[in-house]
Amino acid sequence: MDVRGKRVAVLVEQQYQEMEVWYPVYRLREAGCSVTLVGPEAGKSYASKLGYPAKSDKAADQVSAADFDGIVIPGGFAPDYLRRHEAILRLVRTLAEQGKPVAAICHGPWVLCSTPLLRGKKATCFFAIKDDVSNAGATYVDADVVVDGNLITSRKPDDLPAFMQAYLKALAGA
Repeated sequence: MDVRGKRVAVLVEQQYQEMEVWYPVYRLREAGCSVTLVGPEAGKSYASKLGYPAKSDKAADQVSAADFDGIVIPGGFAPDYLRRHEAILRLVRTLAEQGKPVAAICHGPWVLCSTPLLRGKKATCFFAIKDDVSNAGATYVDADVVVDGNLITSRKPDDLPAFMQAYLKALAGA
């Protein structure tokens, strides 16, 4: 799976889950990808659930889907803040519509719930939001990773190895 040179956005906002941002960031960089932390504001430091900072490289309204080959939406409570910004939703929606890999873990599918992207898809998430995912039109599946087309979802930090394997495979076009 050669993903060297691929460009991936990882979304950040306050109250993000540490492992669900940093594991993908470092795994993608290790594989040779260029990773951009994208938040509602450029250059802002967003605190995780435990206070660990993640400084956004770009604001969502400063980038477009053409800038990236894929996107990762981490969990924590950040997705509830992320989905309040139309530029974030537009970026995610456009990437998905272009067939690029869109990955969401834990509470990350909350962002997808604020778009039409879950309709008719199979997806998983943290159990507490499975009703939200189902009500957004997805068929909920309790599995470590669910791949439906270019949509990759996982339930929790324990699923990160399977999540990233599936994402890297999708990013490589396999």
